[in-house]
Amino acid sequence: MSGDQIFQLFAYLLPSIVTGAIAFYFFRLHTRNEEGRRRFLLHKDSQKETLPIRLQAYERMALFLERISINNLVVRVAPQGQDKSKYENLLIKQVENEFDHNLSQQIYMTDECWNIIKAAKSATIQIIRSAAMSETDSADKLREDILNQTIDKQSPSNTALSFVKKEIGDLW
Repeated sequence: MSGDQIFQLFAYLLPSIVTGAIAFYFFRLHTRNEEGRRRFLLHKDSQKETLPIRLQAYERMALFLERISINNLVVRVAPQGQDKSKYENLLIKQVENEFDHNLSQQIYMTDECWNIIKAAKSATIQIIRSAAMSETDSADKLREDILNQTIDKQSPSNTALSFVKKEIGDLW
C-alpha cells in the first residue's frame, strides 16, 4: 500500500469514526438521562407512599410528647392514694408505657429527632424523680412540687415538639 492509498483509506475512515464517536457520546448521554429520570420517578413514587406514613409517625410522636408534658401528665394521672413513691412510680410508668407504645415510629424519622424525643422522655422522668426526692410526704404534695418545678422552665417535651415541627417543615 502506498502512502496515497493509506491517506485515502484514512480520509474515508475518519468521518465514520467521528460519526461513530459522536453517536456513542449522545447514546451514552441519553442513557444516563433516562436512568436519572427513572430514578427521579421511582423516588417520587416512593415519596408519595412513604410521606403519609412518615407524617403519621411524626403526628404520633407529637401526641406522645403532649401526653408526657409535665402539666398534662400530672393533670391526667391523678394519685390513687397518698403514697408519694407509688405516685412517682405511676407517673414514670405512664411515661414509659407511652414511649413503648410508640417505639416503632423511630424507623420513620431521623436519628437526631428520635434522640431528642428520647432525651425529652428521660428529662421528664428526671423531673419527676427529682421532685420525689424532696421532703414531701404525700402524693398530692408531690404533684404540686412537680408542677412548681416546671412553672419557670420550658417543658422538655415542648422543646422536642418544636424540633419535631421543624423537621416536618423540612419534609416539604
